[in-house]
Amino acid sequence: MEFKSSNPTLSEKIFNRSIEASNEGAMTVRGVMNKFGFIFLMMMASAAYTWHAFEQGQNVSGYLWGGAIGGLVVAIIMSFKPTTSPYLAPLYGLLEGLFVGALSVTINFAFKDSYPGIVMQAVVLTFGAAIGMFLLYNFRIIKVTERFRSVVFTATAGIAIFYLIAMVLGMFGINIGFLHEGSWLGIGFSLVVIVVAALNLIMDFDMIERGAEMGAPKHMEWFCAFGLLVTIVWLYIEILRLLSKLGSRN
Repeated sequence: MEFKSSNPTLSEKIFNRSIEASNEGAMTVRGVMNKFGFIFLMMMASAAYTWHAFEQGQNVSGYLWGGAIGGLVVAIIMSFKPTTSPYLAPLYGLLEGLFVGALSVTINFAFKDSYPGIVMQAVVLTFGAAIGMFLLYNFRIIKVTERFRSVVFTATAGIAIFYLIAMVLGMFGINIGFLHEGSWLGIGFSLVVIVVAALNLIMDFDMIERGAEMGAPKHMEWFCAFGLLVTIVWLYIEILRLLSKLGSRN
């Protein structure tokens, strides 16, 4: 069976390697969703803790950078060794919650006057987009063909490369204005990225279903749940970025 996902955590090579190296039971779609629910709750709990810490007057920048760097390290370890995902996926959820919570409360404070409720709107839109993508996939309104995979994969790679270039330029004091400003170009760019992030959810759902059909080992339920969380957090951050741009125009 040949397939690919634009999510680097859910690649065919990782699934094949896991199948060859494991004698444990097979993963199921329901098992993945149960694990996802657990690590999502872990993320929400640590995000709520960070939000509360901010309201108590604490500086949450340490949570933001600690969660971002720690989450990246844990993600890299799981990507190279998926068998660690039953232990590291919950930890990733906690670290990601620190990052998301610190980022959210900082933006919420920055726009408390010009755009009250910006974070709650981003959360609602993210849930709405995720549910919408699931329904579109579940009822096969959007079919995951090879052409679809190629387009989404290429678009995702292009966005990743662009962000990497922007980050490198930023180190030298060169900023790409529309990435952060509320110009029509910036808003249009954010909309495109949000669409690509949402379509990645379709790819993730397809990968999870195909992994179950392949008989991937049980620990891949945790790994797939982790991969799905990566995409949803990306979608949330991009929606929050778009709303921030709209708020800056007020």
